[in-house]
Amino acid sequence: MTAPAPLIDQFNRRISYLRLSVTDRCDLRCAYCMPERQTFLPRKDVLSLEELHKLALGFIDRGITKLRLTGGEPLVRRDMIELVKALGRKLGDGLEELTLTTNATRLAEFADDLREAGVRRINVSLDTLDRAAFARLARRDSLPQVLEGIAAAQAAGLTVKLNTVALKDLNQAEIPALVEWAHARAMDLTLIEVMPLGEVETDRFDHYLPLSEVRAALDARWTLSDSPHRTGGPARYADVAETGGRIGFITPLTNNFCEGCNRVRVTATGQMHPCLGGNEQVDLRAALRSADPDAALSTALDVAMKIKPLRHHFDISAPGGAPAVARHMSTTGG
Repeated sequence: MTAPAPLIDQFNRRISYLRLSVTDRCDLRCAYCMPERQTFLPRKDVLSLEELHKLALGFIDRGITKLRLTGGEPLVRRDMIELVKALGRKLGDGLEELTLTTNATRLAEFADDLREAGVRRINVSLDTLDRAAFARLARRDSLPQVLEGIAAAQAAGLTVKLNTVALKDLNQAEIPALVEWAHARAMDLTLIEVMPLGEVETDRFDHYLPLSEVRAALDARWTLSDSPHRTGGPARYADVAETGGRIGFITPLTNNFCEGCNRVRVTATGQMHPCLGGNEQVDLRAALRSADPDAALSTALDVAMKIKPLRHHFDISAPGGAPAVARHMSTTGG
């Protein structure tokens, strides 16, 4: 039997990394991500556990070796751990890594289960260590639960990397302290430029902080040297001599990283977005629910490879702060 063809886009990029959203719901309301009164999808529109599993297996058959489960916040989905356990059985059988991104509010409850299912490292979104600032930014007073979740994950043997959105006048002054705190606890920290996705109540341009400025400030404070370390994503890393840790930089606005893109995203409703910053999409839910789901899914993936663009075209300075893409990050999958 002929093996299924690997996923290769029109620019000859091998696609090996799937970010699969299991829900658009989140228990935080981070100001740069979504409005306070966010409307979430009806549960009937979200893929079932069985559909998510079948979809993931279809991608693995086509050469996806790294799978990241995302949201919204993935751990708010009640059957999330059952999906992790099912997918964990593919580790070593086509799948090389299973991981997830979380805000850690419920991580203490699930850290041991994640480790037992085969997850070895996770990303935790954390923008500040100041409880009052966290409550203002996330619109929820949940920092104690987040810190408890991080500690539980490390106790369970999970490698934790922090993701921090760099925000002018909000957490800019705290970035060095965040780096020191993370490195003192054997965690890398990756800084991310704010992305213009979805309508929010504030103008993102007011808090846009180019990471070139942040890197220059950190270079003046510490001894940074470029690192060859890679995790399969878009981050580029620097080693910090004084702390002994690494800082990652994800720069969708100041330093486009699309040339080597190996990623696609699928929403919780089964909409595949070949590019985070584009409006191209393919309906995989329709394929899964067709008369011949295996053939329909394979055809849909082929279509996606043909429409994946060369690069995104984010513009944080659009008139009136209009988003580059109408859908929110919580809908797309972080």
